[in-house]
Amino acid sequence: MTTIGLLNPGEMGSMVGAAVRSGEARVLWAGEGRSAATHKRASDAGLEDAGSVAAVARASDVILSVCPPHAAVDLAKEVAALRFAGIYVDGNAVSPATAREIGGIVEKGGATFVDGGIIGPPPVKPGSTRFYVSGSGAERVAQLLTAGPLQAIVVPGGAGAASAVKMAYASWTKGSSALLLAVCAMASAEGVEDSLVREWKISQPDLSARAEGASKSNAKKAWRFIGEMEEIAATYAAVGLPDGFHLGAAEIYRRMAIYKDGPTPSLAEVLRALTPRRPA
Repeated sequence: MTTIGLLNPGEMGSMVGAAVRSGEARVLWAGEGRSAATHKRASDAGLEDAGSVAAVARASDVILSVCPPHAAVDLAKEVAALRFAGIYVDGNAVSPATAREIGGIVEKGGATFVDGGIIGPPPVKPGSTRFYVSGSGAERVAQLLTAGPLQAIVVPGGAGAASAVKMAYASWTKGSSALLLAVCAMASAEGVEDSLVREWKISQPDLSARAEGASKSNAKKAWRFIGEMEEIAATYAAVGLPDGFHLGAAEIYRRMAIYKDGPTPSLAEVLRALTPRRPA
């Protein structure tokens, strides 16, 4: 039985862990210093609490990092300092350059690096979620991660290839949602939202519903998307494309981060939060 250490079992990570467990892998996590909510998520997913990150590293053949992108490099440094010599899979929404940086960190500590990127919601039903992987060891990791409702797909190329797929995909899905909310906020601030909606009904009949959906589904998660948009911006800049699209999207999500721990806001509330300095 392969033992997998799962770092940061949040909403996504805990469900990835549950999926991998269904493939008969043993999945450990480090509960030391974590919140009661995280302990409950991990317990509900059937993960074993090994206590500390050091204990997880000692017992694991594979370590899987699923965390907000701003924490990915520091988490890799923590594991590398423990001289983990198994396979380290970074499944975070980071740029190819950041992925390669993480790879260099863990490889110096003795690990084999596999780049990864998750597309889709937390894996609950089959066909919903893909875990893209690339680099040395990707084939073996894909076999381990293809379990239950989760499908793993190997991307040709080395470290950074799987992250590039994730960046390209999310640059449209989350980036276009941020743009649509910005459009609605501007129209609302200028007092022409009703006229815009009437025009949309004629020429773009799906956009009103998409705007409502973008507000409802993203408001409480927006804090996680700030770093992701910044990583996407860096990805574009690295290949000579404008990065301003997604730096703007990062700012939209930054203004929505106030909804992290509260009730889900209405679209009107979100639009007001996006335009704190409305025209007189």
